[in-house]
Amino acid sequence: MTEAASQSQFTPRVFSGIKPSGGLTLGNYLGAIKRFVEMQGPDFETLYCVVDLHAITVWQDPAELRTATREVAASYLASGIDPEKSILFNQSQVSQHAELGWIFNCVARVGWMNRMTQFKEKAGKNAEKQSLGLYAYPSLMAADILLYHATHVPVGEDQKQHVELTRDIAAKFNHDYKTEFFPLTTPVIEGPAMRVMNLRDGTKKMSKSGESDMERINMLDDADTIAKKFRKARTDPEALPDTLDGLKERPEARNLVDIYAALSDQSPEAVITEYAGAGWGQFKPALADLAVEKLAPISSEMQRLLDDPAEIDRILARGSERARAIAAPILERTYEIVGLVR
Repeated sequence: MTEAASQSQFTPRVFSGIKPSGGLTLGNYLGAIKRFVEMQGPDFETLYCVVDLHAITVWQDPAELRTATREVAASYLASGIDPEKSILFNQSQVSQHAELGWIFNCVARVGWMNRMTQFKEKAGKNAEKQSLGLYAYPSLMAADILLYHATHVPVGEDQKQHVELTRDIAAKFNHDYKTEFFPLTTPVIEGPAMRVMNLRDGTKKMSKSGESDMERINMLDDADTIAKKFRKARTDPEALPDTLDGLKERPEARNLVDIYAALSDQSPEAVITEYAGAGWGQFKPALADLAVEKLAPISSEMQRLLDDPAEIDRILARGSERARAIAAPILERTYEIVGLVR
């Protein structure tokens, strides 16, 4: 049976999630949340998760973790995730994630984990002092996806390797147990601003942990702060060129063009065509206005939601019930295939 034929048995289903480690930025919105919203609709069943079990691979203050979990949920809702159209939940309320994660720990190979570049980057020179969870979390990520037989996962380029590992785990499980039980999930990587860069240094990714708050757009920034940060974003003295090739050695300029493109649902080429020859005195105010138009309503709605945490918790609890309804029979069948007595 060909891969295409074997995949046709699965319901088109999207799964993705964000880790609640505090401080969501524009990078989270453009690289993930905006795309989650766009994938809602008749083509897919969509599940969006706050992956709080992944957050504790490094120590978290319990109160701050609860706050960060609600903040991610609020960002989903404020951005347009409809809890009636999509299943919105937090990972720890669905115990099947951890259970399937253990099964996949026994399927994945140590050599596969050793190739995961994100662990090497996060652990640095202190790999021996890191938690086993941080080392093995790609296996749990595979369980997050395959627990729902997800066929598509919208991810940034930096997460593509983890979806490839998910495919390897699914293929090995299917091969070892002579079944076609798990799909070979497709990563969805598209759009002009999947990797949003620092507003003060276009060679670095925008991060919540940067030294200066002026480096990033926080999802809770108000309209005045958003406008100020874009107007003060670092640029260079040259005007915008006629083609994208003219931005190859201009990382800050390319970053701002990409952000404008993503916020306006255009290609970077279209933005360059519109603003060819424009100076930053023209482009940055236009970008600031666009960003305020698109982002300020989201930050206002996030704040309103965060003022009522009980409502957020209610939505997550309801979503978790719906998620378990899909996950439980898939895990039960997995246990049967493996040979565990139930």
